[in-house]
Amino acid sequence: MASEAPPGRKRILCLFDVDGTLTPPRQKIEPEVAEFLQELRNRVTIGVVGGSDYSKIAEQLGEGDEVIDKFDYVFAENGTVQYKNGQLVSKQAIQNHLGEELLQELINFCLSYMALLKLPKKRGTFIEFRNGMLNISPIGRSCTLEERIEFSELDKKEKIREKFVAALQREFAGKGLRFSRGGMISFDVFPEGWDKRYCLDILDDESFDTIHFFGNETSPGGNDYEIYDDPRTVGHSIQSPRDTVRRCREIFFPETVNES
Repeated sequence: MASEAPPGRKRILCLFDVDGTLTPPRQKIEPEVAEFLQELRNRVTIGVVGGSDYSKIAEQLGEGDEVIDKFDYVFAENGTVQYKNGQLVSKQAIQNHLGEELLQELINFCLSYMALLKLPKKRGTFIEFRNGMLNISPIGRSCTLEERIEFSELDKKEKIREKFVAALQREFAGKGLRFSRGGMISFDVFPEGWDKRYCLDILDDESFDTIHFFGNETSPGGNDYEIYDDPRTVGHSIQSPRDTVRRCREIFFPETVNES
Protein backbone atom coordinates (compact mmCIF):
# COMPACT_ATOMS: atom_id res chain seq x y z
CA MET A 1 0.00 0.00 0.00
CA ALA A 2 1.32 3.43 -0.92
CA SER A 3 2.28 5.60 2.01
CA GLU A 4 0.63 8.96 2.48
CA ALA A 5 2.86 11.98 2.04
CA PRO A 6 3.00 14.23 5.12
CA PRO A 7 1.19 17.57 4.74
CA GLY A 8 3.15 19.96 2.55
CA ARG A 9 5.36 17.27 1.03
CA LYS A 10 5.08 16.54 -2.67
CA ARG A 11 4.94 13.02 -4.08
CA ILE A 12 8.59 13.30 -5.03
CA LEU A 13 11.33 10.93 -3.88
CA CYS A 14 15.01 11.87 -3.83
CA LEU A 15 17.23 8.79 -3.75
CA PHE A 16 20.89 9.27 -2.93
CA ASP A 17 23.93 7.07 -3.36
CA VAL A 18 26.17 7.21 -0.26
CA ASP A 19 29.93 7.13 -1.02
CA GLY A 20 30.99 10.17 -3.00
CA THR A 21 27.43 11.52 -3.08
CA LEU A 22 26.47 12.17 0.54
CA THR A 23 29.85 11.41 2.13
CA PRO A 24 33.50 11.18 1.14
CA PRO A 25 34.25 7.49 0.39
CA ARG A 26 33.79 5.44 3.59
CA GLN A 27 33.82 8.62 5.71
CA LYS A 28 31.14 10.20 7.88
CA ILE A 29 28.66 12.69 6.49
CA GLU A 30 29.55 16.35 7.08
CA PRO A 31 27.18 18.13 9.52
CA GLU A 32 26.09 20.73 6.96
CA VAL A 33 25.12 18.02 4.46
CA ALA A 34 23.18 16.10 7.13
CA GLU A 35 21.42 19.31 8.16
CA PHE A 36 20.47 20.12 4.59
CA LEU A 37 18.97 16.65 4.06
CA GLN A 38 16.56 17.22 6.93
CA GLU A 39 15.66 20.58 5.44
CA LEU A 40 15.03 18.85 2.12
CA ARG A 41 12.93 16.19 3.86
CA ASN A 42 10.40 18.86 4.76
CA ARG A 43 9.67 19.28 1.06
CA VAL A 44 10.15 15.81 -0.47
CA THR A 45 10.58 12.19 0.59
CA ILE A 46 14.22 11.14 0.88
CA GLY A 47 16.02 7.81 0.76
CA VAL A 48 19.45 6.28 0.30
CA VAL A 49 20.48 3.32 -1.84
CA GLY A 50 23.98 2.02 -1.21
CA GLY A 51 25.99 -1.02 -2.16
CA SER A 52 27.35 -1.40 1.38
CA ASP A 53 25.63 -3.33 4.12
CA TYR A 54 23.38 -1.55 6.59
CA SER A 55 26.00 -1.25 9.33
CA LYS A 56 28.41 0.62 7.04
CA ILE A 57 25.67 2.96 5.80
CA ALA A 58 24.57 3.62 9.39
CA GLU A 59 28.18 4.29 10.42
CA GLN A 60 28.52 6.93 7.71
CA LEU A 61 25.12 8.59 7.95
CA GLY A 62 24.24 8.32 11.63
CA GLU A 63 24.91 6.59 14.91
CA GLY A 64 23.29 3.25 15.69
CA ASP A 65 19.77 3.17 14.28
CA GLU A 66 19.62 6.93 13.71
CA VAL A 67 19.88 6.51 9.96
CA ILE A 68 16.48 4.81 9.62
CA ASP A 69 14.93 7.76 11.44
CA LYS A 70 16.65 10.33 9.23
CA PHE A 71 15.54 8.83 5.90
CA ASP A 72 12.13 7.62 4.77
CA TYR A 73 13.78 4.75 2.89
CA VAL A 74 17.10 3.02 3.44
CA PHE A 75 18.09 0.52 0.77
CA ALA A 76 21.26 -1.35 1.72
CA GLU A 77 23.14 -3.71 -0.58
CA ASN A 78 21.50 -2.22 -3.70
CA GLY A 79 18.04 -2.57 -2.15
CA THR A 80 18.16 -6.26 -1.30
CA VAL A 81 17.90 -5.12 2.34
CA GLN A 82 15.05 -2.65 2.67
CA TYR A 83 13.93 -0.29 5.42
CA LYS A 84 10.85 1.92 5.19
CA ASN A 85 9.74 4.40 7.84
CA GLY A 86 12.20 2.94 10.34
CA GLN A 87 11.17 -0.69 9.86
CA LEU A 88 12.92 -3.60 8.13
CA VAL A 89 10.66 -4.61 5.23
CA SER A 90 12.54 -7.50 3.62
CA LYS A 91 15.93 -9.05 3.04
CA GLN A 92 17.26 -11.25 0.24
CA ALA A 93 20.12 -13.79 0.37
CA ILE A 94 22.55 -14.25 -2.51
CA GLN A 95 23.32 -17.86 -1.55
CA ASN A 96 19.67 -18.84 -1.96
CA HIS A 97 19.56 -17.26 -5.39
CA LEU A 98 22.87 -18.49 -6.85
CA GLY A 99 23.19 -21.83 -5.08
CA GLU A 100 26.22 -23.06 -3.19
CA GLU A 101 27.99 -24.63 -6.17
CA LEU A 102 28.16 -21.46 -8.28
CA LEU A 103 28.88 -19.35 -5.21
CA GLN A 104 31.92 -21.46 -4.31
CA GLU A 105 33.17 -21.45 -7.91
CA LEU A 106 32.99 -17.67 -7.85
CA ILE A 107 34.76 -17.34 -4.49
CA ASN A 108 37.48 -19.82 -5.43
CA PHE A 109 38.16 -18.05 -8.73
CA CYS A 110 38.46 -14.67 -6.99
CA LEU A 111 40.81 -16.02 -4.33
CA SER A 112 43.01 -17.70 -6.97
CA TYR A 113 43.12 -14.53 -9.10
CA MET A 114 44.05 -12.30 -6.16
CA ALA A 115 46.73 -14.74 -4.98
CA LEU A 116 48.65 -13.98 -8.18
CA LEU A 117 48.30 -10.19 -7.95
CA LYS A 118 51.41 -8.32 -6.84
CA LEU A 119 50.53 -5.00 -5.23
CA PRO A 120 52.50 -2.49 -3.14
CA LYS A 121 50.40 -3.59 -0.16
CA LYS A 122 47.82 -6.24 0.72
CA ARG A 123 45.72 -6.21 3.85
CA GLY A 124 42.68 -8.21 5.01
CA THR A 125 39.06 -8.93 4.02
CA PHE A 126 39.53 -9.48 0.30
CA ILE A 127 36.02 -10.90 -0.10
CA GLU A 128 33.16 -9.51 1.95
CA PHE A 129 30.07 -11.71 1.91
CA ARG A 130 26.90 -9.62 2.00
CA ASN A 131 23.21 -10.48 1.72
CA GLY A 132 22.84 -9.32 -1.87
CA MET A 133 26.36 -9.42 -3.28
CA LEU A 134 30.03 -10.25 -2.88
CA ASN A 135 32.32 -7.26 -2.48
CA ILE A 136 35.78 -7.98 -3.90
CA SER A 137 38.80 -5.88 -2.90
CA PRO A 138 42.26 -6.73 -4.30
CA ILE A 139 44.03 -4.73 -1.57
CA GLY A 140 41.62 -5.81 1.20
CA ARG A 141 38.95 -3.72 2.88
CA SER A 142 40.91 -3.38 6.14
CA CYS A 143 43.45 -1.04 4.53
CA THR A 144 43.96 2.45 5.96
CA LEU A 145 42.72 5.60 4.26
CA GLU A 146 46.25 6.33 3.02
CA GLU A 147 46.58 2.80 1.61
CA ARG A 148 43.12 3.14 0.04
CA ILE A 149 44.21 6.31 -1.78
CA GLU A 150 47.49 4.70 -2.86
CA PHE A 151 45.66 1.71 -4.36
CA SER A 152 43.10 3.96 -6.07
CA GLU A 153 45.85 5.94 -7.81
CA LEU A 154 47.56 2.72 -8.92
CA ASP A 155 44.23 1.31 -10.10
CA LYS A 156 43.65 4.36 -12.29
CA LYS A 157 46.95 3.69 -14.05
CA GLU A 158 47.01 -0.11 -14.21
CA LYS A 159 43.22 -0.79 -14.29
CA ILE A 160 43.54 -3.58 -11.72
CA ARG A 161 39.81 -3.82 -11.00
CA GLU A 162 38.85 -3.46 -14.66
CA LYS A 163 41.09 -6.38 -15.66
CA PHE A 164 39.79 -8.47 -12.75
CA VAL A 165 36.18 -7.87 -13.81
CA ALA A 166 37.01 -8.72 -17.43
CA ALA A 167 38.48 -12.06 -16.27
CA LEU A 168 35.34 -12.79 -14.26
CA GLN A 169 33.09 -11.90 -17.19
CA ARG A 170 34.94 -14.40 -19.38
CA GLU A 171 34.98 -17.14 -16.76
CA PHE A 172 31.33 -16.80 -15.73
CA ALA A 173 29.73 -15.82 -19.05
CA GLY A 174 26.11 -16.93 -19.18
CA LYS A 175 25.89 -17.59 -15.42
CA GLY A 176 23.59 -14.66 -14.65
CA LEU A 177 26.15 -12.52 -12.82
CA ARG A 178 26.77 -8.78 -13.00
CA PHE A 179 29.82 -6.78 -11.94
CA SER A 180 30.15 -3.11 -11.04
CA ARG A 181 32.87 -0.94 -9.59
CA GLY A 182 32.20 1.42 -6.71
CA GLY A 183 34.29 3.47 -4.35
CA MET A 184 38.07 3.35 -4.49
CA ILE A 185 39.22 -0.20 -3.75
CA SER A 186 36.58 -2.77 -4.68
CA PHE A 187 33.88 -3.99 -7.01
CA ASP A 188 30.62 -5.87 -6.48
CA VAL A 189 29.41 -9.18 -7.88
CA PHE A 190 25.68 -9.88 -7.77
CA PRO A 191 22.91 -11.73 -9.63
CA GLU A 192 21.51 -10.23 -12.81
CA GLY A 193 18.91 -7.62 -11.86
CA TRP A 194 20.28 -7.09 -8.35
CA ASP A 195 21.91 -3.74 -9.15
CA LYS A 196 20.50 -0.53 -7.63
CA ARG A 197 17.42 -0.76 -9.85
CA TYR A 198 16.28 -3.48 -7.46
CA CYS A 199 14.92 -0.79 -5.13
CA LEU A 200 12.83 0.69 -7.95
CA ASP A 201 10.80 -2.51 -8.21
CA ILE A 202 9.87 -2.08 -4.55
CA LEU A 203 8.99 1.57 -5.12
CA ASP A 204 6.68 0.85 -8.06
CA ASP A 205 3.77 0.47 -5.62
CA GLU A 206 4.52 3.73 -3.81
CA SER A 207 3.02 5.94 -6.54
CA PHE A 208 5.61 8.70 -6.55
CA ASP A 209 5.14 11.30 -9.27
CA THR A 210 8.90 11.64 -9.75
CA ILE A 211 11.96 9.78 -8.44
CA HIS A 212 15.21 11.75 -8.59
CA PHE A 213 18.43 9.78 -8.25
CA PHE A 214 21.76 11.37 -7.33
CA GLY A 215 25.00 9.42 -7.77
CA ASN A 216 28.65 9.82 -8.70
CA GLU A 217 29.44 6.47 -10.40
CA THR A 218 27.05 7.03 -13.30
CA SER A 219 29.18 6.01 -16.29
CA PRO A 220 28.83 2.48 -17.75
CA GLY A 221 30.41 0.00 -15.35
CA GLY A 222 29.81 2.21 -12.33
CA ASN A 223 27.46 0.97 -9.64
CA ASP A 224 25.11 3.94 -10.13
CA TYR A 225 24.83 3.60 -13.90
CA GLU A 226 21.77 1.34 -14.20
CA ILE A 227 19.52 3.29 -11.83
CA TYR A 228 20.81 6.62 -13.18
CA ASP A 229 19.93 5.52 -16.73
CA ASP A 230 16.60 3.89 -15.83
CA PRO A 231 13.53 5.58 -17.39
CA ARG A 232 11.78 5.46 -14.01
CA THR A 233 14.24 7.98 -12.55
CA VAL A 234 15.46 11.48 -13.27
CA GLY A 235 19.19 10.90 -13.02
CA HIS A 236 21.70 13.45 -11.71
CA SER A 237 25.43 12.81 -12.04
CA ILE A 238 27.26 14.65 -9.29
CA GLN A 239 30.87 15.13 -8.21
CA SER A 240 30.83 15.48 -4.41
CA PRO A 241 28.53 15.85 -1.39
CA ARG A 242 28.66 19.63 -1.73
CA ASP A 243 27.69 19.30 -5.39
CA THR A 244 24.73 17.17 -4.27
CA VAL A 245 23.56 19.94 -1.92
CA ARG A 246 24.03 22.58 -4.63
CA ARG A 247 22.04 20.59 -7.20
CA CYS A 248 19.22 19.89 -4.74
CA ARG A 249 19.00 23.57 -3.79
CA GLU A 250 18.72 24.52 -7.46
CA ILE A 251 15.90 22.02 -8.02
CA PHE A 252 13.92 22.11 -4.77
CA PHE A 253 14.78 25.53 -3.29
CA PRO A 254 14.90 27.77 -6.37
CA GLU A 255 13.75 30.78 -4.34
CA THR A 256 16.93 30.67 -2.20
CA VAL A 257 19.17 30.23 -5.24
CA ASN A 258 17.56 33.22 -6.95
CA GLU A 259 17.93 35.32 -3.82
CA SER A 260 21.67 34.60 -3.65
